[in-house]
Amino acid sequence: MHDLPALMALLAGALAVTAIARRVGVSAPLALVVVGLAVSSIPGVPDYTLDPDVVLLLILPPLLYSAALNSSTIGIRANLRPIGLLAFGLVLFTTAVAGAIAWWLVPGLPVSAALVLGAVIAPPDAVAAISIGRRLGLPRRITTVLSGESLVNDATALTAYRVAVAAAVGVGSSLLGGIGMFLVAAVGGVLIGYAIGWVVHRIRRVLRDDMLESATGLIVPFFAYLIAEEVHASGVLAVVVAGLYLGHRATSGSAATRLQDRAVWNAADTLLEAVVFALIGLQLRSVAETVSADLGPLLVAGLALTAGVVLARVVWVYLVMYLPELLSGRGPDWRAKAVVSWAGMRGVVSLAAASAIPTVTLSGAPFPHRPEVLFLTFFVTLATLLLHGSTLPWLINKLGVRGTEDYTDALAEAEAQHNAARAARDRLDALAAESEPPGDVVERLRSAAEQRSNQAWERLGRSADEVGESPTAAYRRLRGEMLAAERAVFVQFRDNRRIDDEVLRRVMHQLDLEELWLSRD
Repeated sequence: MHDLPALMALLAGALAVTAIARRVGVSAPLALVVVGLAVSSIPGVPDYTLDPDVVLLLILPPLLYSAALNSSTIGIRANLRPIGLLAFGLVLFTTAVAGAIAWWLVPGLPVSAALVLGAVIAPPDAVAAISIGRRLGLPRRITTVLSGESLVNDATALTAYRVAVAAAVGVGSSLLGGIGMFLVAAVGGVLIGYAIGWVVHRIRRVLRDDMLESATGLIVPFFAYLIAEEVHASGVLAVVVAGLYLGHRATSGSAATRLQDRAVWNAADTLLEAVVFALIGLQLRSVAETVSADLGPLLVAGLALTAGVVLARVVWVYLVMYLPELLSGRGPDWRAKAVVSWAGMRGVVSLAAASAIPTVTLSGAPFPHRPEVLFLTFFVTLATLLLHGSTLPWLINKLGVRGTEDYTDALAEAEAQHNAARAARDRLDALAAESEPPGDVVERLRSAAEQRSNQAWERLGRSADEVGESPTAAYRRLRGEMLAAERAVFVQFRDNRRIDDEVLRRVMHQLDLEELWLSRD
């Protein structure tokens, strides 16, 4: 319990930096890393040593699961080729390139230990890149490719890491054995994730209780990860597949469950991502203390490794992904490829994997150059975060890479809303013919359906500055003021003890739901 104050300080500080970064419009991950670096050099600040078990067991699964829940299964299927080339091919290529550079520049570093380092720094963490891209309006296909890559590349890297560590500690692993281990881990992770998703989906349908359904969803990522790792399959892939399965089928659940799930996972993402990037910066002191060798050659090796992994991504994207598309006449956009090639920030998974490297081999000897591997991992992680995080927005703006989905989305939504309103009216007419509802219920429902349809079409027209306030905008504004007046009355009744707090909460929930619908873009 003596670490509790330090943990509370970390959580509060990370959230405060995130709030300020969002308020001033800068990248929160980048701000957290920079502030973490600054805080780590202040005397008296506690040492925040990264526990790999905490990261790989308690932080990584919920982050991956939440990202998978919000990913488009259809979009990922449509972009399987680029995602596969990045998540599998590029990770293995980067492992080989980084391993060769480390073996060449770090005196006495065995090939197996160099490949451990290569596997550790191979997978990019796309959280920061996607955050920047969405803020600047990147095309959806680019964000889909980057998010799909980030969902799978950790599994590739961690499997390669296991093979390299086994060879380094003396267990031994041939190339064929390494390929077999990778296939078993990948296939096993996919099957376990699919099975867990299938079972949980049916359990939640039986429960029919929004609280229990949301609570069940909270344990899925940890359950999937632990089961897969227990049988030596990929826990990362199990979590991702389970999340994709359940996210794709979320429409069959209740509205209350969907609203709760979205709020819970959005809050969890904000907290975990803030802590993760703050921890990266805070590692400076603990990592520096592990190195007893001269830092000069290590800094040179760190710069060379950073340049190597950055160039490896650029070369891979253009030679393996862009060139074949160009030669086949598909007309790829070189600017989009430039953005993808420059989104190679490393993250906390690299640091956690480096921290989890065994301290000794089977012979009892120290793991070769373990402190240097940890330092170089931290250097590359920090360098890529600062380099890409500070220059990616400039590159996107300079190249003018912008999405055009706003209009096409609005057009598709308007068409769907028109057909949905027609289906709703047909269903209403059929029900009214069976048993006529009292009063003007039918007309009110028909009017509501028309309003939703018209609202979608209005977004396709000119802006409010050109044609004045639209009927839907006026309705939202006026109804919002009415809701505020209603709330004030209910709060006054509660304060005067004319209604109980439980009554107030129930009414507020209904008013909040309506306001949430009104605030929908």
